[in-house]
Amino acid sequence: MGAMTAGTSPSPTEQRETPHRSGFACFVGRPNAGKSTLTNALVGTKVAITSNRPQTTRHTVRGIVHRPDAQLVLVDTPGLHKPRTLLGERLNDVVRTTWAEVDVIGFCLPADQKLGPGDRYIATELAGIKKTPKVAIVTKTDLVEPEQLAQQLIAIDRLGKELGIEWAEIVPVSAVDAEKPEKPEKPEKPEKPEKTEKAEKPEKRGAGRSPSGEGGGGRGAGQVDLLADLLVPLLPEGPALYPEGDLTDEPEQVMVAELIREAALEGVRDELPHSIAVVVEEMLPREDRPADRPLLDIHANLYIERPSQKGIVIGPKGRRLKDVGTKSRKHIEALLGTPVFLDLHVKVAKDWQRDPKQLRKLGF
Repeated sequence: MGAMTAGTSPSPTEQRETPHRSGFACFVGRPNAGKSTLTNALVGTKVAITSNRPQTTRHTVRGIVHRPDAQLVLVDTPGLHKPRTLLGERLNDVVRTTWAEVDVIGFCLPADQKLGPGDRYIATELAGIKKTPKVAIVTKTDLVEPEQLAQQLIAIDRLGKELGIEWAEIVPVSAVDAEKPEKPEKPEKPEKPEKTEKAEKPEKRGAGRSPSGEGGGGRGAGQVDLLADLLVPLLPEGPALYPEGDLTDEPEQVMVAELIREAALEGVRDELPHSIAVVVEEMLPREDRPADRPLLDIHANLYIERPSQKGIVIGPKGRRLKDVGTKSRKHIEALLGTPVFLDLHVKVAKDWQRDPKQLRKLGF
């Protein structure tokens, strides 16, 4: 028993106090609620693509958080919404299927937006799931003042009582602050660090139990580690589900396709993001390369729904597509740890979001 000292052994009470836990936590919310950013912050690396466009996530992404006392598997789902296409219906099916399989559900609600019909729609669905613990996670707290955060905490508490949801916790979080810890430096407001220290104490539960907002964090209190501390006790006891060091169970080809799509989503018109799908057709090491100078050839297709969208993706003289390749290649090389030659082509799959055959071909 590695850590035991000669001649001593932990008492049964001590052994019961620190059981290892493992299980699945699902983040849900309406589109663009900060679910993917939060997943990446908890895992400590990029496993889900992010964008300021809603409905960026199109499949469940599992990120794995390793701790001495637990293994927390985070499932980032597409945003639940009222679907307008067959793709939208299938994405909603993915979300509901995931709810039935996880140990705890995290409901993400942005601090900078008042609760709306979309939030109430999801909360009503969650109210029908009786056995699974639910944590209300107030995201994007770096975008609001403490007063606005306090109002949001009160509104979420009231929403739960109105629908019969007993929140296991209500936790304010800024995942952006967690990714960039050097940012929240406000020397002219010394009270901020004091609030952060209070929020890190488990008994305060991140100020979530007190809708007054005291200790809630406002700007500069990311509380991502605290969120993990609060999710872990809600998991069942059990051994690790994934090997140490694994950060996701996503196949490399899927992650590469998502990184390309993330780059393609930047700077496009509002109607285009939901029309873009990416399929990696081939990933092969280039032959006849020296062992110390490997090169991975990746051939991928970007699918859009109409010929008129082709020019938007390619850009004048191909500049936009080239920019997509340059940006995504950097992330792909960081992910795979090897130099990459990326070959991108744009193809039309007419109305693929509404065509069952096309959806199957594109992996939905």
